[in-house]
Amino acid sequence: MALRISVIGTGYLGATHAACLAELGFEVIGLDVDQDKLAALAAGRVPMYEPGLSDLLVKHVVGHPGSTGRLRFTSSVAEVAEFADVHFICVNTPQRKGEFAADMSYVDAAVDALAPQLTRPALVVGKSTVPVGSAGRLAERLAALAPAGEQVELAWNPEFLREGFAVGDTLHPDRIVIGVREGGRAEELLREVYATPMAEGVPMVVTDYPTAELVKAAANSFLATKISFINAMAEVCEASGADVTLLSKALSYDDRIGGRFLNAGLGFGGGCLPKDIRAFMARAGELGADQALTFLREVDSINMRRRSRMVELAREQCGGGFLDRRVAVLGAAFKPDSDDIRDSPALNVAAQIQLQGAEVTVYDPRAMDNARKMFPSLSYAASPAEAAVGAHVVLHLTEWQEFRELDPVALGAVVAERRILDGRNVLDGPRWREAGWTYRAMGRPS
Repeated sequence: MALRISVIGTGYLGATHAACLAELGFEVIGLDVDQDKLAALAAGRVPMYEPGLSDLLVKHVVGHPGSTGRLRFTSSVAEVAEFADVHFICVNTPQRKGEFAADMSYVDAAVDALAPQLTRPALVVGKSTVPVGSAGRLAERLAALAPAGEQVELAWNPEFLREGFAVGDTLHPDRIVIGVREGGRAEELLREVYATPMAEGVPMVVTDYPTAELVKAAANSFLATKISFINAMAEVCEASGADVTLLSKALSYDDRIGGRFLNAGLGFGGGCLPKDIRAFMARAGELGADQALTFLREVDSINMRRRSRMVELAREQCGGGFLDRRVAVLGAAFKPDSDDIRDSPALNVAAQIQLQGAEVTVYDPRAMDNARKMFPSLSYAASPAEAAVGAHVVLHLTEWQEFRELDPVALGAVVAERRILDGRNVLDGPRWREAGWTYRAMGRPS
């Protein structure tokens, strides 16, 4: 009999995972306590912007014309426990308030709610990003609370999704990592779950619990380090008159280094990298290995300095101060192809500049509604041109394709002064200069 699957938590990770499992042919039920979210998902509406996800929901959610009917949603834990053989935990692990450590309360609550309902053999699979050591603790908790006892197994299967590419990353991952205990059925069941991508040649790495937990933390720490490294080089380039884009290009030809994540600019943000590296540092400290990750403090510091540097550059372009100056900000999401504004460098810079006296107007193709809720004091525009009306400087802070394709001549007709700061180092500088703009970018000669 084919496996039936539940997904506990239907946020960004859970909604994507549930829809993709239905696409892989499984009967899936999604669980959440948020009734509004459940109603939206059942209607095929995604609470966040993620290309391709809404189409998958409409294709598989029960009740839609032509739907496969393989996906439905509920708020009943008992229904989920009765229905599924494999339960994926996909709840959030935010940064604990006032601390670097991860808040495990949502994961713990999910296990505590599900376990007492498990009266038959089942596999619980954690996908949330957790501190190393969590899986072992949760396995013991499951065994203690589940009526089926040791017939309920735990596995850890970290996610490696990129916002904007989450559907593709789930259906066609570059690797599958599972942490299991010897002697159980977890590996066999997960090989069945992931049979389709594995048939395409996707490798599965089978580890113990701690290694599986560390893979996600290590991967995010490495990516954050690479981004901050090139941004540190940008600081040196600015001081010496060198060009960080050419430096990055030269480095990228070295196969040991590569060119990905080597684009200097405003730095990283979002709901994963910043909080994950901080939680990793906190957990290393708890384990007595804090010195091993002290370099991540500098990685974090470099990243935050990029935002302050952009504010400084904008102040310089405004003649040394922001009073009575208009600033246009192109970008609100922390990255393109997303409406996620969590720890957005763009909005952080916009808010800092506004606090220093400027009138700031923001435009983003997808993140305007979220930005308005979080930063209601900023002004917002319906287009780049509207945002730039009367601006003394334009800041390009999120690398949407729409911004790369802007006509500098047309935009120049509405601004007060033709000055643009490229916080992502992707605009065509010579083209903007030919149109009469003063073009500056981080880590490049002025």
